[in-house]
Amino acid sequence: MDEDILTTLKLLIIGESGVGKSSLLIRFTDDTFDPDQTATIGVDFKVKTIAIDGNSAKLAIWDTAGQERFRTLTPSYYRGAQGVILVYDVTKRDTFTKLENWLNELETYTTRNDIVKMLVGNKIDKDSHEVDRNEGLKFARKHSMLFIEASAKTKDGVQCAFEELVEKILQTPGLWESDNPGQGVRLGEQEPRAGGGCGGYCSIP
Repeated sequence: MDEDILTTLKLLIIGESGVGKSSLLIRFTDDTFDPDQTATIGVDFKVKTIAIDGNSAKLAIWDTAGQERFRTLTPSYYRGAQGVILVYDVTKRDTFTKLENWLNELETYTTRNDIVKMLVGNKIDKDSHEVDRNEGLKFARKHSMLFIEASAKTKDGVQCAFEELVEKILQTPGLWESDNPGQGVRLGEQEPRAGGGCGGYCSIP
């Protein structure tokens, strides 16, 4: 069925250790949740094909270790990525404050200026939030990112985070068309949906 695939996209998931990067990915690709998910060693990788507005895109999603000792993998990890999901834990403020470091790293190593960024506040199923939704929204707007709050445990917002990211990439032809010469498929001009079908989704003009 590969002939029906419009494009293959490289997506990254970054953020501090323990924020739930792997849990978000596994919830999205396998629709499962393991409360005892172990820390990622180095880099994990999953592939999933999804349909957006009638077009199929194959996603190669790279899940990285948040720990400092694995940072030597960084340059190759970022190379050629078209989209990135930055994750923080809404119950741990330090994971939010360290997002600036992750953005700096992204800026340093990414090979594309127009890479699409999605900020995800994970673990909204838990009590005692230390980061409120408006703070996440404000940070996302400041850095021209999409934003959603999610819970890998309850599935809230997970599918939406990936779908909105991919949709935005597909609306930015320069990000993916050059990688697929000879494919005569053109997406119609679309107005970005302000609000989408996802409640917590924030479109950045």
